[in-house]
Amino acid sequence: MAPMTSSPSTASWGAFAAAEPVFADTVRRRFQLYKHHVLATLRADGSPRVTGLEADFRFGELLLGMMPDSRKALDLRRDPRFALHANPGPDAEMNDGDVRVSGRAVEITDPAVIARFIEEATPPEPFHLFRAELTEVVRVGLDGDFLVVESWRPGQPLRTARRK
Repeated sequence: MAPMTSSPSTASWGAFAAAEPVFADTVRRRFQLYKHHVLATLRADGSPRVTGLEADFRFGELLLGMMPDSRKALDLRRDPRFALHANPGPDAEMNDGDVRVSGRAVEITDPAVIARFIEEATPPEPFHLFRAELTEVVRVGLDGDFLVVESWRPGQPLRTARRK
């Protein structure tokens, strides 16, 4: 598969993982704890739409699949900005932290990539498939009495802030 390029202000999942492998692994594992997550898109009038979504990490990318002509797919086709929040889990503990990513969703239309995704993931068809171009990755967790906020943006090092 040909490398997928990013704009200077965004990064593919692969570029993020290359820049911050430990943090990327932590974030990916947090998303993989649960099947369903919360996607925020923008409606035509600019107001937010929040909906459920399954995130898939494949081909060195964070992939977002959705039903054909779903509201979220149409939102992303019109305005690709999104935020994806990992499912917080069944209780208030969130021992693995609170994780979210934001960026731009780029629809994948390459027949070879779609075919490979179908072969590997066996999604219900038809579907839309988008890859995430990241603008920010954030993890918030607790370390004793401290709130720890880790954040990454393309072209910048991982930042960690500890607050009491």
